[in-house]
Amino acid sequence: MSDEELAKDLGLVSAMTIGIGTMIGAGIFVLPGVAANAAGPIVVVSFIVGGVIAMVNALSISELGTAMPKAGGGYYYINKSLGPMFGSIAGMGDWMGLAFASAFYCIGFGQYLAVFVGLPTIAFLNPVQLGALLAGLVFVAVNYIGAKETGGVQTVIVFLLLSILTVFAIAGFLSFDYATLAGEDGLAPFGVGAILPGTALVFVSFLGYAKIATVAEELKNPGRNLPIAIIGSVAIVTVIYTILVTTMLGVIPWPELSQDAPVAQAAEVAFPSSIGPIGGIAAAAAAIMTVGALLATASSANASILASARINFAMGRDKIVTNWLNEIHPNYATPYRSILVTGGLIIVFIAVLGQEIEVLAKAASVLHLIVYALMNAALIVFREADTPEYDPDFTVPLYPITPILGAVLSLGLVAFMDGIEIALSAAFVIAAVVWYFVYARDKTEQQGVLSDYIQRRDEELPDQVVEAADAVAPTGDEGPTIMVAVANPRTESALITLAGAIAQHKGGRVLATHIVNVPDQTSLATAAEHKAELDASSEKLLSDAKADAEAFEVPIETKTILSHRGVAEVFDAARSNDADTVVMGYGGTQFAGGRAEGTLDELTHDLPCDFLVLDGQSLELSDVLVPTAGGPSSDLSAEVARALQDTVGVDISLLHVVASGDEDAGRSFLSEWAEGHQLGNAELRIESGDVETVIGELGSEYSLVIIGATERGLLSRIIRGSLAFDTIERLETPVLLAERPSPRSLRERVFGRR
Repeated sequence: MSDEELAKDLGLVSAMTIGIGTMIGAGIFVLPGVAANAAGPIVVVSFIVGGVIAMVNALSISELGTAMPKAGGGYYYINKSLGPMFGSIAGMGDWMGLAFASAFYCIGFGQYLAVFVGLPTIAFLNPVQLGALLAGLVFVAVNYIGAKETGGVQTVIVFLLLSILTVFAIAGFLSFDYATLAGEDGLAPFGVGAILPGTALVFVSFLGYAKIATVAEELKNPGRNLPIAIIGSVAIVTVIYTILVTTMLGVIPWPELSQDAPVAQAAEVAFPSSIGPIGGIAAAAAAIMTVGALLATASSANASILASARINFAMGRDKIVTNWLNEIHPNYATPYRSILVTGGLIIVFIAVLGQEIEVLAKAASVLHLIVYALMNAALIVFREADTPEYDPDFTVPLYPITPILGAVLSLGLVAFMDGIEIALSAAFVIAAVVWYFVYARDKTEQQGVLSDYIQRRDEELPDQVVEAADAVAPTGDEGPTIMVAVANPRTESALITLAGAIAQHKGGRVLATHIVNVPDQTSLATAAEHKAELDASSEKLLSDAKADAEAFEVPIETKTILSHRGVAEVFDAARSNDADTVVMGYGGTQFAGGRAEGTLDELTHDLPCDFLVLDGQSLELSDVLVPTAGGPSSDLSAEVARALQDTVGVDISLLHVVASGDEDAGRSFLSEWAEGHQLGNAELRIESGDVETVIGELGSEYSLVIIGATERGLLSRIIRGSLAFDTIERLETPVLLAERPSPRSLRERVFGRR
């Protein structure tokens, strides 16, 4: 069970374990020694300040998450609100930040592994780096082949760690000495000025809470549970850090605290060497702490690599990076290229910066802090632009002070990083902006809410603001238009599901149209003046369509069309709106048996675009049957099946019906056809007998049957009937008729026999 599945099943508790499990890693098992060496015992205050900054940001992330629970992550919020240029910065920042964080977690793993089993020095790699490289390679391989830690194991790890740390805190409390904590120079040997630099170092410990928002869609009752999980996880982890770091520094003087395995060292001192006749207690406690540290750092590193692949997928979907990165492995079904690229970065960071763990920690933090600042700005834009779809169940208190404070604190903490981390982060930000203008700008088409807001008020705002918005606006086209002709509330959801899946697969948009049939006695001008009275349901129907399309995260436009021609208007609307594909419901006898167009249109015109005609009121998609004998409409059937497989995850079966004795030739044809249409993983079914009978018998086993329109001529169909028409009429399973325009002479339209 994945993190997402766990969230859906267990709700609040599981969501909190996602955040806590990601944060309780190297932050508590590695950083206390490094941070104490940099700031002295006042580093305890640094952890508290880090928790406060995280809490302010957590409030904003909670509002964003409850407003858009069907999409997660800072990249999505920023890209949708501020536009793709800032989305590029956020996406690249998140990606590189996770790579730095993963390298940091691997170093933490390597530190405890080196202490636990002992590792040699090889070339320029010290034992810790060697252990970290081994860990990084294992975690990348695990993600490459698709074996991922289960949500159940993650929950067990979190509760096991909390139990271990609780026992350690109790033992440490019994051994605690304030004089040891204060030291000879008091609590602030480096001065109060060391607090914020210390916070800059330890803030990497608080990067896990935002991950909860990425599973908002699967979380039960996200309006309530998401804010509790995000805010609660930050509060719990801050308290844990404060207690445990204070305990460690009260057991071992801060100058002597190990920078490699501080918790194991403190446990060996805090626990007695024996209890009665039982000896080796302190050594066993140190060993248990070491195992806990290995589990915690492994969990955090693996989760970060997994999250990076999701960010790349989201950026690829929005055309900010090439979809080459998101190529799915044919055997493991993982985005192997993205994982390998991220893994390569992690290995480089470990090899080059592995002896400077502070650089890795701060580089991860500064990139995330930039993203947090942009998320706060995104929240303000959503609010001020009065975005209709932005309807959060949780709102930040003291708006706009809270998001402004979150942005200021995040960027302010960046100022306390060292020059190398700031330079690295600035280089990545500049690289992201350059990438946007060189590559992404003319490919992505989604305008941000901020850009739309400025364009709508161009006459009210200063020219410089409008010109700046135009200068960074995306110039890519919107991709193919998938037009949906909605008419019946009972079929609207099914049609939008098909259109949304195709639009997402092709990187296009959905145009939902409702054609209102106006009596011939009423002029269209008069009807327009009384549109509400003619069809009061139009607005509700299109509103439902828009809501259903949001599940596929594709742009959608709605339009009401008044016409005297009824369903015939669909063909004109497809032409006038440059539709690439039309999805509509089955109109029964108005279709000329097995084709989308009516009799007169079939004889006189070619279709304006691809047509998909659904006979069925609802879709519960799980498996799809695609009968084929070749032809352009069968090509369209394959494209639709591939889109449903890519976006909805359906299983595909291909069917070819042959005469008895021709099974081998049929299998050869179907195998070649499947490979040629990128359906090599589909089930191949070769059946002998009557085509119509076979489809009728097998179709009931599937949730959808996709049939290519017949190429036979009108006269032939009138005399002999039509396979597609008869199948639609007889099957209880939903049937999708797919028709691709193909040039045909008048003779072929009337007498064609294919």
